[in-house]
Amino acid sequence: MDTRATIRFGFDNSYARLPRRFTAPTEPAKASAPLLVAFNTPLAEEMGLPVKDLGSSELAEIFSGNRPPEDAEPVASAYAGHQFGGFSPQLGDGRAILLGEVVTPAGRRLDIQLKGSGRTPFSRGGDGRAALGPVLREFLVSEAMHALGIPTTRALAAVVTGDPVYRETALQGAVLTRVASSHIRIGTFQYFAARQDKEALELLTRHALERHYPDRSDAENPALSLFEGVIERQAALVAEWMRVGFVHGVMNTDNMSISGETIDYGPCAFIDAYDPSARFSSIDTGSRYAFANQGAVAEWNLARLAEALLPVIDEDEQKAVDLAVGALRKFPALFSANLLAAMRSKIGLADAEEGDAALIRDLLKAMHQGHADYTRFFRALAKGVRAGGGEGDFEDAAGVFVDVSAFRDWLPAYRDRLVRERHDLEVLAGAMDSVNPVYIPRNYRVEEALAAAAEGDLQPFNTLRNVLLKPYEEQAGMEAYAEPPPSDWGNYRTFCGT
Repeated sequence: MDTRATIRFGFDNSYARLPRRFTAPTEPAKASAPLLVAFNTPLAEEMGLPVKDLGSSELAEIFSGNRPPEDAEPVASAYAGHQFGGFSPQLGDGRAILLGEVVTPAGRRLDIQLKGSGRTPFSRGGDGRAALGPVLREFLVSEAMHALGIPTTRALAAVVTGDPVYRETALQGAVLTRVASSHIRIGTFQYFAARQDKEALELLTRHALERHYPDRSDAENPALSLFEGVIERQAALVAEWMRVGFVHGVMNTDNMSISGETIDYGPCAFIDAYDPSARFSSIDTGSRYAFANQGAVAEWNLARLAEALLPVIDEDEQKAVDLAVGALRKFPALFSANLLAAMRSKIGLADAEEGDAALIRDLLKAMHQGHADYTRFFRALAKGVRAGGGEGDFEDAAGVFVDVSAFRDWLPAYRDRLVRERHDLEVLAGAMDSVNPVYIPRNYRVEEALAAAAEGDLQPFNTLRNVLLKPYEEQAGMEAYAEPPPSDWGNYRTFCGT
């Protein structure tokens, strides 16, 4: 029986060509009754995939893993990782299979991976399956992050398998097709460092440089140069998370991509009322990955990458340590600069002044004290700027607060600061609207969509998905999707779905 589709994606599988200890050949498990529930046609076109003439049943067969493309070379990748601070020397793709890599018409190299497609040699006793809810959550949130302009993996397809998966109860099984610049993680380097496999570390370093940092590939010290590149991208990425109020929820080193993309949307969420201590993951009992901790955690993770790279940074261990520490010491300043720039843009400051950091810090304190909605506030603030920045122009912004007293105390300093801007207020307000979304994947809206999908109703999912395609534009008739959760929403908790 032919188990491959006759279609070819034009795969060029550079990672699978690395020595066998990097991956394990793994065929996807068969789905008994695959049904396509979501497909990202614009992404497929961008990737140059020859699927435009295929029907939903054919797409379901391909993206469930029943009939992979003819030229696919399915493998599961090996990696290790620190999970909530504890090191696991072998993790790996326990429920994900890399079908292969395509080179898009624009020249980008992208992985196509099935997530939830069955057991692999790295499953560690798990079933290798995914449930529909987590699959659709990652589809919604990763595509929303892309629309928000934040580097991220993408979602190409979601397929219901027709087979149950068992967690606390029986759930609908599903497979997500994920697209990424690569799936190389900090944990990938840790895997080979734990085995003292210097040759593999050198090969992986060279591969990562050529793939993600080609401008650094001729560096005198390739491993150090790679490390410096990852530091820069992670400092920028996490600042972007903070800009939109995103909480990753499980920033383990195996969930941190070398490419600088957001990866592994498990117990992720977005803050509603501003709270630096916000955390949503049911397993993050110590608040290790709370909203305001994300920069510090990124730095901790990068230190683990430095440790893994030491053997290939320099043969002299002390010299390698000194070089790695010198590079890592740049992270706090880089992250702070990125975050300050993001927050300046959110409140309409095009010029830079020394007191801006304190002004922003005082605003966030006022927002926390006043339980102000993080997303709605900045759009309302832009309305006040557009209206002229007068004392009475910020009533919409004040209306976002439950307790407005601290905001009113802050407002005079902000208005004085606006006066010193050398740009037209209308221009500043427009710039604010370009970085402050109207729509985010509100947690309660996501849960509504997932609950309906579990009952066979995909309309809420599709409506929310369409709204989130244009997060910075006010969309007529969709005002409800910009609203915060109802007062009885309660304390929100998210789960990994494994």
